[in-house]
Amino acid sequence: MGWASPRVALPGNPPMDMLASLLHLTPATFWMVSKVVIVFFGVFLLASVWTWVERRGSAMIQDRIGPNRALLFGKWPLLGLSQLAADGIKFFFKEDLVPADANKGLFWLAPFLAFVPALIGFAVIPFGRSFESGGQMYHLSVLDPGNGMGLLYPMAIGGMAVYGVLVAAWSSNNKWSILGGMRASAAMVSYEIGMTLAVVSIFMTTGGYDPSEVIAAQGHLPWAWNIVHQPLGFIVFFTCMFAETNRLPFDFAEGESEIVAGFNTEYGSMKFSLLALAEYSHLMTASALVATLYFGGWQVPFIVNPPVLLSVGCFLAKMLFFAWVFVWIRWTLPRFRYDQLMHLGWKVMLPLSMANLVFHAWRLSQGH
Repeated sequence: MGWASPRVALPGNPPMDMLASLLHLTPATFWMVSKVVIVFFGVFLLASVWTWVERRGSAMIQDRIGPNRALLFGKWPLLGLSQLAADGIKFFFKEDLVPADANKGLFWLAPFLAFVPALIGFAVIPFGRSFESGGQMYHLSVLDPGNGMGLLYPMAIGGMAVYGVLVAAWSSNNKWSILGGMRASAAMVSYEIGMTLAVVSIFMTTGGYDPSEVIAAQGHLPWAWNIVHQPLGFIVFFTCMFAETNRLPFDFAEGESEIVAGFNTEYGSMKFSLLALAEYSHLMTASALVATLYFGGWQVPFIVNPPVLLSVGCFLAKMLFFAWVFVWIRWTLPRFRYDQLMHLGWKVMLPLSMANLVFHAWRLSQGH
């Protein structure tokens, strides 16, 4: 039982046992709780910081200064990082308005329906190499390998995020919000199929859909990574991720220049903040998926079985690089027209991902 009979810390015990005994937990329970706290708090923290990266990055790209007025204790600007605390305090104390004709229960529920799936999608992704301590194997993912869900889990959870947008749109009883929700649902159908087929091609060549199997199959040599073997699948998957995370050039659910703010129109205070953090949390999960599927995950180039901390650092570097690419693309490309995404999803991405799948199926049949 998780909370029963914690081990007694004896001299020479492994560090994990000693830490667990201090909290009167078994090592397995302590490790599980630690992973949940580290992963979910880490994604939440990175999502918060990435709002600052977005603002500083856009300022750099547009030759502006960016946030620099908020000072920590009125003295230190910290490159605008103090703005994070200022925004958090502001959102907590802003007046929380609810439209008179809104469905109040769903209006309150929608931000959580958007935020929670974005946060828990990270659960199966290994963020470092597994290690052994005291005869026990510890895995650096919230759900251990071989859980039966594998990478099907984040794909399914990512698809559920649209429910938060739809519920926010419908419950607001606002025509601009409804238009944003309808756009989100129609767009999801158009890009999800092509994106899924690109991932299925990796499952097929790997021989499994567990993330640890995908990472092990790629190995530590960069030319063995899936980005080299399946560049077409990567292009399809990465392009679809912009629509999946509701980012420019495919942020039609918001479309400020067309439908005010889409599903966000009636939201303010901490509910608006949760919807924004949901987008950035989803961005972090999407970046981690790209690193895992196509760039070897936590594998360090040219190093077999790297130290655990080095593998974690390598994974974070890959993930944050792609998170920055999301920012870079957003402030470089203009928003597509809505019909252009539908055309791209059905007539470009779907045929390309299907061709990629058929090609790799043929290669496998030839023994490659």
